[in-house]
Order: sequence, then C-alpha cells, then structure tokens
Amino acid sequence: MKPLSLLCLPFTLLFLGQAAHAEGNAVRGAGVFQICASCHSIQPTRNLTGPSLANVWGRRAGTVDGFLRYSDALKRSGIVWNDKTLQAWLADPQSVVPGNAMAFPGIRDAQARTDLVAYLHAVSEGKAPAPQGVARGGMMGANEPADLRQAGADAQVASIRHCRDTYTVQRRNGKTDRIWEYNLRIKTDSSANGPRAGVPVIIGSGMRGDRFSIVFAAPAEISRAITEDCS
Repeated sequence: MKPLSLLCLPFTLLFLGQAAHAEGNAVRGAGVFQICASCHSIQPTRNLTGPSLANVWGRRAGTVDGFLRYSDALKRSGIVWNDKTLQAWLADPQSVVPGNAMAFPGIRDAQARTDLVAYLHAVSEGKAPAPQGVARGGMMGANEPADLRQAGADAQVASIRHCRDTYTVQRRNGKTDRIWEYNLRIKTDSSANGPRAGVPVIIGSGMRGDRFSIVFAAPAEISRAITEDCS
C-alpha cells in the first residue's frame, strides 16, 4: 500500500497548479496589454479606437465619458467590469455580448487573461507600472505618435492641390509630395495631441513609403485646404 502522502501528491500538485494559474501577475499583464494598446489607452481622458481602460474596474460597460463609439448591444448589456466579466470578455467578446463592435477574437491563453485582468485591476487602483511601447492607433505594438502640435516645418502642410488622380502636397519646409489619390488618407484629430488649428500635418505610412495621411484639427478645415488645380 502506498503511503498516504504519495496518494495525496497528485491532488496536491493539481491544487497548486490551479492556484498558480488562478493568481494573476500584473507585471506580466502589462506585457499582455500590448495586444490591447493599439486600440485602448490607460490614460483616463484618452480614448482611441476603443474607450480608455483607466478605472475600468467596477465600471458599467458602455459608460466612459466622451466616448461615442459604443455599440447599442454593449450599452444595453448592463455588464459591470470585474474579474469574472473581464475574464469572459477577454476570452470571447462576441459570446458575451453578441453584436458588439469590438473586432477582437479573444485571448485563448487562460493565464495571459488572468495576468491581464490583474494588470487592469492594478491600473484602476493606480498601482500598475505603465507598459512599455504603448500604442495609439495604427498597427499593434506601434509606439505612441509624437504630439502633432509640436510637428516641425518638415511635416507641416502649406498647401494641397488636387489634379485628376494626384494630390500635390507642399510642406512648409519647401518639400513637395506627389501622391496617388488612393494612397492618401485624410484624417482629423481634435485631441490635445492633434495638430494646431489651420496647421495640418502629413505623416508617412506603409512599408513602401508611398502612402501618407494628412491630419487636420477639425473637419471644416479639409475642404478649405484642398484646391483643384492642374496648372
């Protein structure tokens, strides 16, 4: 007959494994947060594609002040964010709230979810270190863009001319860009990091260096800035 201690060993190991799995690590969670950082900020007033996740713990879903892009499904859900609801949401958002607008397939690794939940809890309590390389918009893992209000003459747009399928963009440092119209994106950024009024900023994008975005402070500036001119 085996000693009682040996008989209990498998159950002990199972219990310890479950305990280790159940305990979230906020430091590891800060690393997991990188998969969220292209769409979510942890700054209280900084909304990106998705709402700020600052103070998410205990908050009812769909209630961040100033965020206007919630789906009706999420606003009607009545969910309050806590360990249980965040775990479920991070595993499969569409199964929790069908028809919500979050284009995210979920995190399959249970430990990674647990660590991320621990990090978000710590963020809400003001106890978490900021993750490195937090992204704002763009590709996952991209760095936070520079403050567009501080853009130099090399990025400030002086004029934009359109002729047939080409935009000719004159920068304030004298450089001229001729861009196929399909490769130019017109954007606005009304945040504190957006360009100054009347001073749009051009940003290069794309691996080939042939795609650009011009960012304006407000929509009303766009039509005033672009002229039809084939001279």
